[in-house]
Amino acid sequence: TASVLVPGGVGLVGTARPELPQDGEGPVRQTKIAAFRMSPGTVTNAEFAAFADATGYVTEAEEIGWSFVFHAQVPEAVGATQAVVGIEWWRRVDGATWRNVNGPGSQSAWQADHPVVQVSWRDATSYAAWVGGRLPTEAEWEHAARGGRGDARFPWGDAEPDDTAHFPCNIWQGRFPQTNQALDGYATTAPAKSFEPNGYGLYNMCGNVWEWTAEPFRIRSL
Repeated sequence: TASVLVPGGVGLVGTARPELPQDGEGPVRQTKIAAFRMSPGTVTNAEFAAFADATGYVTEAEEIGWSFVFHAQVPEAVGATQAVVGIEWWRRVDGATWRNVNGPGSQSAWQADHPVVQVSWRDATSYAAWVGGRLPTEAEWEHAARGGRGDARFPWGDAEPDDTAHFPCNIWQGRFPQTNQALDGYATTAPAKSFEPNGYGLYNMCGNVWEWTAEPFRIRSL
């Protein structure tokens, strides 16, 4: 996938309007960012498959033999699963990998143009090295995500997503974690290039993915 140019300048990390101060969202800090290029979307299943097929790479979930799956996506045939205490919607599923994102029998959930999931930091950095890039730093990511908008709340501006008319990204609509109405069109992952890109031409710089062990990732070109 052709990369897009993220212009350099004074980048911002954090925000002056933290909504969860305990998460270290603030204060806003300035940092110098050199111009760089970044893949417009997250790495897709098809792209990761090309890497795995060419190199024989085995992900950590494949080595360990299991990963976490959101409860609503666990195949019925899997049977009873172990929950994570306090966040019981995450279930341990044996055989859940990037090829079978929800566990055995979930091949139909794999879609070539959707973000690869069930991958670790090691898996992501290995893929990045193979394509001749690296993962962006936190400061580079935030600078890229803002799309030139400064200390806006979201990559598209300050308007908050809602459950009626404004669907700028893939998030949960309904009562979490019981019912997702999927009003934005996607009950789980969305294609890597969905919704409107931000000011730098980058897609899906925020939103949720429900079967993951790591944030879907994109590549910074070297």
